[in-house]
Parts: sequence; structure tokens; C-alpha cells
Amino acid sequence: MLVYSTPLLAEDVEVTGPVELTLYAASDAPDTDFTAALVDVHPRGDAIIICDGIIRARFRESYEAPAPIDPGRVYEYRIALWETSNLFKAGHCIRLEVSSSNFPRFSRNLNTGEEVATGTRMQTARQTVLHSTQYPSHIILPLVDA
Repeated sequence: MLVYSTPLLAEDVEVTGPVELTLYAASDAPDTDFTAALVDVHPRGDAIIICDGIIRARFRESYEAPAPIDPGRVYEYRIALWETSNLFKAGHCIRLEVSSSNFPRFSRNLNTGEEVATGTRMQTARQTVLHSTQYPSHIILPLVDA
């Protein structure tokens, strides 16, 4: 899991509306999942998931026409974390957690491209997440001015 956290917030920050992560990533598997969670980290260390989402690589462009990925190739994934409204209080941190699984919340991915219900093989997937000028992975947080 990759974890990105802000420093302690100096003032309250309101996030209201749709949250979306654009992720540039490669995998050595023909299919895999990428997940993301927006988390409110309290001063005592409690981490509360505010909203989360998932994208299965084969559905990155269309649910009607799934397509495997080419292992090692970088793709753009857009992960909808759905809508939220949360006030991150001063002294808290805003955290983004990026992973390749969130089971049992979301169904498992065998990483082979086989159908979930009938697949029998499992494959470990090695993921590479990129964030550079060429591959600008980023999250969109709809901030509300106080």
C-alpha cells in the first residue's frame, strides 16, 4: 500500500463533491485492481476512511468491452471515490491510500484475466505507480472555501 499524507492541517479544510484519483500505473499481470481511499487521520492516530473506490484494469476504458492490459505498459486509471462531504479539522491530516486490493469490500482479482466466478489460477501482481511530469498521478479534491 502507498500512503500519502498531508502535514498537520493548520486550519479546517472542507471537501464536498466528487473525489477522483488519476493514477498512472503498470503491472506485470494481464489484469489487476487499483484501489484508493481518502482518509481523515485524527490527532490520536485514528484513521477514518471517508470514501473509497476501485478500478479493475480490464474495465479501465469500458465496462461493455473489457480488455486485458499489456504487462509492463503504463496505463492511466481513473478511480472514482464517489462523492463526499467532510470537514477535515485543524490538527488532522488528509491521507490518500493506494493499493491493489480491498478484499472483502471488493471482490478479489486473480490477476490472470480469468473470470472471478470461474477462475482457478492466481497470480501475484507486481505494480508500479508513477508520478512525474510525464505521468502526473493526482487526486482531485473538491475544496469548499470557508
